[in-house]
Amino acid sequence: MTRLFGLKNCDTCRKALKVLNDVDFLDVRADGVPPQVLEQAYATFGDALVNSRSTTWRGLSESERARPALELLNEHPTLMKRPLIERDGVLYLGWSAKVEAELG
Repeated sequence: MTRLFGLKNCDTCRKALKVLNDVDFLDVRADGVPPQVLEQAYATFGDALVNSRSTTWRGLSESERARPALELLNEHPTLMKRPLIERDGVLYLGWSAKVEAELG
C-alpha cells in the first residue's frame, strides 16, 4: 500500500500522483499526518522534513521557528516538505528523479 501525504494544490504532489498507481492521497491540511508517521519521518529525515521555504514558515515568528520541529509540524502540517510518501513502511521525501525511479 502506498500513501502520499501532501497538498492537493501542490504541483510536486500532482506530478507524483500522475506517476504512482494505486495510491491513497491524504491532504495534510485537511487530514493531518498521523503522529507515528510524522515521528518516523522526522527520525528518518531530521530537519529536512521542515520546509523552511514555505509560506507558512515565513509567517512564523523567530520564537515559533525556534520550537522543536515535531511540535511545529503537528501544529502546522503544511510546514512539511512534500510529498511524503509511505510504501510498505518505507518513507520517501520529495519527488526527485531518485524517488521517482524507486517508486515509479
